[in-house]
Amino acid sequence: MASMLDLDQLRTFVAISDSGSFTRAAETVHKTQSAVSMQMRRLEERIGKPIFGRDGRSAKLTEDGERLLGYARRMVRLSDETMAAFDDDELSGRVRLGTPDDYADRFLPEILARFSRSNPRVEVTVVCEPTVQLIECLRVGELDLGIITNIKGTPMTEVVRQEPLLWVVSNHHQLEQDDVLPLALGRDTCCWRKTAIEALAQTGRRYRILYSSNNSTALAAAVLAGLAISVQPESALRPGMRVLGEADGFPKLAPCEIGLIRAWNKPTTPIVDALAEHIVSSLDNLSMQIAAE
Repeated sequence: MASMLDLDQLRTFVAISDSGSFTRAAETVHKTQSAVSMQMRRLEERIGKPIFGRDGRSAKLTEDGERLLGYARRMVRLSDETMAAFDDDELSGRVRLGTPDDYADRFLPEILARFSRSNPRVEVTVVCEPTVQLIECLRVGELDLGIITNIKGTPMTEVVRQEPLLWVVSNHHQLEQDDVLPLALGRDTCCWRKTAIEALAQTGRRYRILYSSNNSTALAAAVLAGLAISVQPESALRPGMRVLGEADGFPKLAPCEIGLIRAWNKPTTPIVDALAEHIVSSLDNLSMQIAAE
């Protein structure tokens, strides 16, 4: 390949991959959909290989497209970091973010990676605690921003994501057939625990709480080991878990609402606003990925 790669085309290519469609990518890069399509045709001409599947406007990458994506991300990231290094107006400082450990495991990698690329001079301190404790930390000003499970009555919470809350068991065990269901749930303050127990009480199912922990990894381990049944949001499902539904005698649960909350009685800052925007964008992107699967 004698011709140079166009960074603007690569940025659009990454946007298509991240958003899952040409239409959403066009909104992200502020171009018309026809302009995005033209850019991708020219990018394919430059590398001499097809990068998208040939089924209409599908954003499904070919094997060569997947290979190109890794290089494209690095080139776009390096360009952004270079510009940020010479931008005297670039945000700098520190922001304190709180989140339960299960959200940290599922959401923070993308959130922090995207935020760091755009704001390399900002230090992010992450505190992992249960939602109830995080709310108290935000109330007294020990945190600037929190990703929490929305609890009714909590003020100033912006619901930024909603997903099904599901009963789960090991693929290799039939614990749902037990007369007394063994459960692995959060501690007494966990709202998912309360939801699960209330639902079982309404159906008359007998249960015992075999494992209780605020650590999502520990609860998932109990499920995968075939020791207990638990409840998990859809995005937290792991290989080896099986979803139990009404056909198995398990009532449908109220959906899980994930909220974004700021510190009480504390003026917002550009850094907090920027991180909040990245959180919302990352969770929207995750919703698109799940919908496309």
